[in-house]
Amino acid sequence: MYAVVQVRGVVNTNREIKDTLKMLRLHHINHCVLVPDTPAYLGMIRKVKDYVAYGEVDPEILATLLRTRGRLTGDERLTDDYVHAHTPYAGIDEFAAALCSGEASLRDLAEIKPVLRLHPPRKGYKTIKRTFQQGGALGYYGPQINDLLYKMR
Repeated sequence: MYAVVQVRGVVNTNREIKDTLKMLRLHHINHCVLVPDTPAYLGMIRKVKDYVAYGEVDPEILATLLRTRGRLTGDERLTDDYVHAHTPYAGIDEFAAALCSGEASLRDLAEIKPVLRLHPPRKGYKTIKRTFQQGGALGYYGPQINDLLYKMR
């Protein structure tokens, strides 16, 4: 399971990149989506790698994000009771572990919104013009995406 966060805006950008971000449901900066590890999604992520940060998310961080930023229809918070009532999992922690292992998907919860609207990271991005390997904030983070997501919770 990958977490993809839009870091840069799309003004004066190629139409293909705008369309790919739209297909990923990334319409605004600091929005995050969770995508499975499939070749189709990896190709889409590679196309927009200069506008997003992505990496493998841990179950603990994912549970924290779902608890603080997960929203249902009507802008209600996602709770353990709702997850227990609508899925076979006991709470958000078990559901997040199942999401990371690939046993469950966000579509198992019918009314959950697929986009997590995050805060800008505390202490800010380093720079949004360089990749993570060059000391910036773009591209592939690997497991270190969890640090960025924790700052944005």
